[in-house]
Amino acid sequence: MKRLFDELSFSVSKATTQKYSTSFSLGILALKPSIRWAIYAIYGYVRLADEIVDSFHGYDKENLLRSLKLQTQEAIDHKISLNPILQAFQETVNKYNIDKSLIDQFLHSMEMDLQKIDYNSDLYKEYIFGSAEVVGLMCLQVFTEGNKQQYEELKPYAMKLGSAFQKINFLRDLKDDYQVLGRTYFPNVDMNKFDSDIKKKIEDEIHEEFKEALIGIKKLPNSSMFGVYLAYKYYISLFDKIKNKSAKEVLSSRTRVPNFQKIILAFTSYLRYKVTLIR
Repeated sequence: MKRLFDELSFSVSKATTQKYSTSFSLGILALKPSIRWAIYAIYGYVRLADEIVDSFHGYDKENLLRSLKLQTQEAIDHKISLNPILQAFQETVNKYNIDKSLIDQFLHSMEMDLQKIDYNSDLYKEYIFGSAEVVGLMCLQVFTEGNKQQYEELKPYAMKLGSAFQKINFLRDLKDDYQVLGRTYFPNVDMNKFDSDIKKKIEDEIHEEFKEALIGIKKLPNSSMFGVYLAYKYYISLFDKIKNKSAKEVLSSRTRVPNFQKIILAFTSYLRYKVTLIR
């Protein structure tokens, strides 16, 4: 029965999420059960593409990404795929009418990672839009469950949250991106001169985006509000640790939030959510 394959497919996406991100896994658990599977499917898919460009060294990444792009389109069009992650993703795309242009823009940013790019402000914005903001918009289409008016109202806030998350990822992964992958995303920044002033400027941008994103989080449906709020709080915690490090420390080591702190944060965030965010 196809139902068994669908269950397997979503379980693979869930396992992928749990393997790669404790933060998002806990955040997804705080969502309404009926929409969790769709967010697992989205995360599993974007993780698959990200792994191609970030981890599959020694393989033809360009060809692998091109193949994924073709298989994605076929899966969505035919409403079936033998790849469990693609199967779960196409089910989600078709059920929630996720805009195909968002998927195309995401894959375009993944293609950008295969090139040696000196990022200026325009390319930086283009990359963040495709790699992070559109992922937030895919999730928002699930959260709003077909309510187009609500989607349009919350769209700017979802983009701000995705952008803030991505910029924190850039700071967290600065060492590996620069030293291992040879990437520098921040526009017009010489990593040999990365200092506290540059770091502070980036942090100020993130702070403003978080302020705007929180406005939108408070307007989300009850089915998704706490889950998104929890992910937001996890990233705030990571952001605080990064801010407390020097520019040299950020460039030389990856910043992490231990899992036990994430669990404690989940409880304290729930109490804060009930007091300050609930309608």
